[in-house]
Parts: sequence; C-alpha cells; structure tokens
Amino acid sequence: MNFYVMNTVQTINSLNPINLKEVSIQKTTMMRAQLHCLCLLTLYLTAGYGQERKFSGPLKPMTFSIFEGQEPSQVIFQFKASPPAVTFKLTGETDGIFQIQPDGLLYHNKALDRETRAVHKLQVSTLDAYGATVEGPVPITIEVKDINDNRPMFLQPNYEGSVRQNSRPGKPFMYVNATDLDDPTTPNGQLIYEIIIQLPKVNDVMYFQINNKTGAISLTLEGSRELDPIKNPSYRLVVSVKDMGGQNDHSFSDSTSVNIMVKENIWKAPEPVEIVENSTDPHPIKITQVQWNEPGAQYSLVEKEKLSTLPFSIDQEGGIYVTQPLDREEKDSYVFYAVAKDEMGKPLAFPLQIRVKVKDINDNPPTCPSAVTVFEVQENEDIGSNIGTFIGHDTDEENTANSVLEYKIVDQIPKLPKEGLFLVQTYSGVVQLAGQSLKKQDTPQYNLTIEVSDKDFKTLCHVEINVIDINDQIPIFEKSDYGNLTLAEDTAVGSTILTIRATDTDEPFTGSSKILYRIIQGDSEGHLGIDTDPQTNAGYVIIKKPLDFETVAIHNIVFQAENPEPLVSGVHYNTSSSAKFKLIVTDVNEAPQFSQRIYQAKVREDVAVGTKVGNVTAKDPENLDISYSLRDNTRGWLKIDPVTGEIFTMAPLDREAESLYRVQVMATEVGEKEKRSKLLGGGSSQSSIASFHLTLLDVNDNPPRLAKEYTGLFLCHPLHQEGTLIFEVTDDDQRSFPSPHFSYSLVSESSQNDWKVSRVNGTHAKLSTKHTNFEEGLYSVPIRISDGGRPPLEGVVSLPVTFCTCVEGHCFQPAGHQPGMPTVGMAVGILLTTFLVIGIILAVVFIRIKKNEGKDTVESAQASEAQPLRN
Repeated sequence: MNFYVMNTVQTINSLNPINLKEVSIQKTTMMRAQLHCLCLLTLYLTAGYGQERKFSGPLKPMTFSIFEGQEPSQVIFQFKASPPAVTFKLTGETDGIFQIQPDGLLYHNKALDRETRAVHKLQVSTLDAYGATVEGPVPITIEVKDINDNRPMFLQPNYEGSVRQNSRPGKPFMYVNATDLDDPTTPNGQLIYEIIIQLPKVNDVMYFQINNKTGAISLTLEGSRELDPIKNPSYRLVVSVKDMGGQNDHSFSDSTSVNIMVKENIWKAPEPVEIVENSTDPHPIKITQVQWNEPGAQYSLVEKEKLSTLPFSIDQEGGIYVTQPLDREEKDSYVFYAVAKDEMGKPLAFPLQIRVKVKDINDNPPTCPSAVTVFEVQENEDIGSNIGTFIGHDTDEENTANSVLEYKIVDQIPKLPKEGLFLVQTYSGVVQLAGQSLKKQDTPQYNLTIEVSDKDFKTLCHVEINVIDINDQIPIFEKSDYGNLTLAEDTAVGSTILTIRATDTDEPFTGSSKILYRIIQGDSEGHLGIDTDPQTNAGYVIIKKPLDFETVAIHNIVFQAENPEPLVSGVHYNTSSSAKFKLIVTDVNEAPQFSQRIYQAKVREDVAVGTKVGNVTAKDPENLDISYSLRDNTRGWLKIDPVTGEIFTMAPLDREAESLYRVQVMATEVGEKEKRSKLLGGGSSQSSIASFHLTLLDVNDNPPRLAKEYTGLFLCHPLHQEGTLIFEVTDDDQRSFPSPHFSYSLVSESSQNDWKVSRVNGTHAKLSTKHTNFEEGLYSVPIRISDGGRPPLEGVVSLPVTFCTCVEGHCFQPAGHQPGMPTVGMAVGILLTTFLVIGIILAVVFIRIKKNEGKDTVESAQASEAQPLRN
C-alpha cells in the first residue's frame, strides 16, 4: 500500500509545468483524487495522526506522534487551504525528512530516529498564486515516539572490587552501571541487573546479591557469614543487564565480568581484658582497641545489662577506656558491645562483644560467720572426735591466695580441767576434742577465740561449745496397759482420746530426755497420732483420720517411747518403753457419701427436653440403698433418676435467663428402717447433699435490639448540613470476643432515600440524613439489625427522630403544641368548671349557716321565757 502511494506521489511530483503541457488536466485530476483516497487509507493504518485523531483538516497548530524506525514515505496529515491560498510551504527542523505537497499533504520520506532528534519543530504556511503568504507560518510539532532499538551497554567490560569478610549483608560495596539510549521514561530504557554466574559457588549458595535497579552489589546473609579469604580469596561474577524491565522476551541485554577480592575482616572482638581492681592510676585508661574495615566509622558502646553507670568509653579511633577504678567485690566482670555506624547512623556490621574481668587484690579482711558460733559436744566423747566445722568468709576472689584462710585457737575459757582441750584444723576449720573427754558436771560450757587470717589480714572470732548430757537412759511408761477404750466411729477428727506418759532420767529439756511417741502396731491406716507436751513429756493420743467401723472395728494399739538423740552404745529400748491399749469402734448410722462435693457439666441451651446432662453417685457406708432427689430446682429445668442419679432436662433451657444453673442433689438412705432402728437405736434416714452446676452454652437465639428506649432524639430544623444521631444496640446472647459484629440497613426504600446508617463500633451505630429537605415533625426510621451469629438473627427497630426548632441547642415546641398540654378552649372550660364547683360549695355552706342561725334564735327565745329576770 505504501509503495503504491509513494509511487503515486512521485508521479504527481513529476508533473512540473513542462510535463503539464504534455499530460492532460483530466488525467492529473484523476490521479490526485486516487492519491488523496490512498493517503487517507494509509494514514488510518499508521500512527502518524494528530492529537484530534483526524486525518485531514484546516491549517492550525497541531502536534503529531510518530514511532521512530517506520518505513519512509509515510503520510502524516492532509491540510486544507482556504482561498485565495493555492499551495503550501514547509519550513523549520525538517532535517530533509519532512515534506509537504502543494495540496497540503504532509509526509516524511525517511525513517525517524528519536535518539537523533526527539521533537521536530516545523512551520506550515499557505501561499496564493503569486507566492505571497496567506496564512501562517503555523507551528506543527512532530514528537518521535521511542521504540526499543538500542541495547543496554555496560560502561566497563570488566569491574574490579573488594569486600571485607563478615561485612554487613545488604550494604553495597561496589556498583556496576549500564546505559541505554532509548527513552528512560518508557520500558525501553528501564534496565534490570542480575547476577547470572558466581564462581566459585560453594554448596550452590549465592554469597553475593545485586540491586536489580541500581546495580549495587552486596553480600547475602550467607556471604556475610561464610566468606573467608583463606578458603577463597577471590570470586568472579557475571552480571547481566536487560532493558524492557526484564519482562519482555524481545528485550536486549548485555553482560560484564566482576572480579571481587575478599579481604580479611579486621572488625573483630578483642581478647578479654583484665583490669586490676581499685587502681590508683589516673583515669581514663586505655584497655583495648577495635577498628572498622574502612576509615570514617562512628563508634559507640552499648550495655548488655542495665547498669547505673557504664564505667567505659570509646573514642572515634576505636580506643576503649575504663573511666574509673573498679571494685571486684561490687562487680567482678563486665560485658558490653562496641558498635560501628556509618555517617547516616546505620550499623556497618554486627556489634563486637567486649569482655572485661576485674582482677582481685587482697583488700578485704576475713569475717566471722556470726557474732558467736555455737557447737555442742556430748560428754564422754573420744579424743579426736569432730565437734563442728568453723567456716570464716573472705569476699576476695575465691580459689586465690587472697581468699585462702587459716584458723588458730588463741584462747580457751575456762582453762579447766586444763588448757588445750580443743584444736582446729589450720585450713579446714574443723574443731576437734584434743585433751580428754568432757564431763558436763565439771564444765557445761567453753568459750574459744579463733584467729582467722589470710596473707595480709587477721580477724578474731568467738566460738561457744556446750557440753551436753549423753543419752544413756531409756524412757519408761508409767503403765504398760491402758485398757480398753470405746469410741463411736463418728468421733471428730482432732479429738484427744487418751493421755499416756513415760519418764526419762536424762538431763531435762535435752534431746536425751525429750520423748517422742509413735504407734508401732494396730494402726496401719494412720487413724491415730500422738503429740508430745515439750514441758511434761505427756503424750496425747488424737484422731487424725475418721474412724470406720465397717473397715476395722477393733484396734490393738502398741506405743513406743523414744528419744530424738540416739542411745549410747550398749543401751537399747526394751518392753519398758512400750505400752498398749484396745480401741473398740462402734457403728453409727452415717449419711451417704458423694464421690465429690460439686458436680459440673456444660450443655448448649437449645438441647432437647429429656437430654442427659450429668450423673452423680453416692455410697452409703452401711451399704443401704440410696434415693436421689433435687432441691432448689427453682426453674424446674432438671429432673433426676432417683435410682441411678442421672440428671436430665425436663424443660427448655435459657442461658439469657440464667447462664449457670445451680441445684442441690440430695442422697437419702432407703430400706431396712426396722433393722437400722434395732441395731443403731434410731429409725431416721440419713441424707447428704452435693451441688450440681450446669453451665449453659450460648446459642444465637435472640435478635439484636436497641439498648434503651430512644424518645428524645431530635435534629434542629431547618437542617443546614448533614445531621447525625448515635444509638446503641445490644444482644441478649453472650457477647462475642472482642466485640459484637452488628450490621445495619434501612428497611424501606423511602427511608433509604432520606437516611443512611453505618457502624461506629461493636455496640454503636450512626444514623445520618442524606439531604436537608426535611419538614418539621416526627419521623420514625425503621432499621434492620443483623448480629452475624450462627445462625444469623436480625431484628427491625424503629428509631423516632423529631425535626424541631432549636433554642440554645434544645428542641423548642410552643406550649399549645406540646403533647399533653390543654388548648386555650380546654383551659377556659376547666377554669369555668372550677368556678362553678366553688360557687356550689359556697352556696351549700351559706344555706347551712342560715339554718343554724334560725335554730339558735328559737332556742334562745324558749330559754328567755323559762328563766326569771335578774337585776
């Protein structure tokens, strides 16, 4: 088509004045008409049309967008001249590419190149038959649209770089750059970088990564951990770049080689530092050094543990200093971190751990374990017997010469029967009997002064040694048999049932004379216990566990009396240290016993009537039958099988009425009343009570409703802007967590035209007007509320809203129009009726007064006739 058109154009161009003489005007006109039709068709098939998407028109400023690289001889636009103009003229940045035919056909005869010129500024003028300008010059702009006709190119065929081992992952250490001559604002010029080869690739793990937009190369997390110049001192990467954002199969690409040297990391934690405590040298004192791999790093210290003051600092050369004397007894070591950051305050690598140990000096004297250390030694102990171990303390560092203590006895009071009765091991502190055996009767107590010393200090400590009587006498019971004791099986736990007594002639109030009683026979279940009176050594036999006639009716109890101190060699307990008694347990009619005090169950509130919800069990000690019944079944929801103890529902449940339903279950003995009466002396049945708690699980069976009655909602009339009212919604079902999910909608279409409703939070919603054209009066707005439960329930509520005249923010209604207030006519009627009633009451009173006056006159006349006259 283009070929045909351009041939036609060339044919027309050949029609110069000389050839016009040889070619008929009719043929020329026919060819021009054909050309015009073909040009319009070609113009439609190409992108070279103007901003108005028309292909011909009058001469006016226009802009055309044409893709670069199109075949030459493409028609752009057909301008139309207005008389007297007969031809067109083209000027401006034509670059020999753009031409215009005398009839106004604008075209280009070469392919366009955006990289050579992106915009061509042309001017078109119309001329008359004499060559004079009729219109113009008119600006015509040709915008050359980019196509992807240039491949990206790296700026260097090879790149060299280096990185320190253990550098921070993600921090760039070098860049690669590529350029593309295509338009960077289009995908043609958008470049994407990618590492396609890493050599060597250890364990198929990438140690390097690249920012696909900037070309920044950095270490991966694995690379930061694994790079080691000893194992692999260098790596080679092949990096590719693609245009079209890397998303097109027809994109161009380029690649380059990147050689990376791995340098040793000098950002390493220093060796642990030792600092002598309580140094008197001037502070601060440099103790160690850290250094980042490159200059310019900013250093700081970070505490590992919270201290009131960190006694260390760091300068911007990485030197670490101790700023004050340290005390090992206050804190023996410090751990903190050195951090290196860039100029933007971002960490350059992982922090380094700095360890400081405070070295001990002997600056603390030994201390005594207490003001007086007390030991006891039995009389007649053999020479060399250990009496006790005296242990002093030293707060200097353990297991060093500063804390090694030596012990020496420097004084003994009294020195009877001689001096040197005791010795102490020099390093262990063990105190021993050295001179001879002791007698309590001679000296009951000794006081020793022990010198405790380290290599620089000495401390005197005091030790008290008490000579105690040896246990060479056994306890002897006052009697060997305490006879028989009869108790009912329901005797209360804790009751004292018997007092026993034994005596010991050893020294009173010592471990040798103190007596402990224990039952050695007849009470394997531990029903009984014996407490000893420390003053009198009397033993009180008490009930520790309930007695049970049905288990054991007779207990043959045997006691043993012993000392807490062991007997001396050759002395043994015998029958004098034991006694016995017989405990006879009598039967008592006991109440049934439940397996537990409280039974609990859970059930949905919508379970069918007759559903089993639980089971209770009780056992009668006398093995009598048991009958179950319910008490406090106030709502009549439950029933119990009197034989099995199974509990069933007997009415619909309602969690909203009561979420935890509590009833009492009574277990009562039944049967063999006559037998029980004869055997136990009574015929009344025993019973016991347990609790049954039924938790009702919520079911969504209550629709949402308004939380309260809304009667005073109003909006001031007339409305000047959207009116809004807040109302609260609730649901009698159990609240969902964290809040209910109510949804709202308007019921009627008419309401939807005037109102809108929206959710505020879990319990509140907002009713708003859609316009301001409301008349004064009361509006009832029906709202549908859904609770989103399972199954979902919804309710329809009516929210009354009054539009009224407002005075100082309050709804104002004239008294004649307020509900419940009488009209003027009604008020007049009430007033007249009131006056009439008052008149009737006054008339009655007046008549009664008149009658009474007449009666009084007659009585007075009669009285005057009967009485004589008095002077």
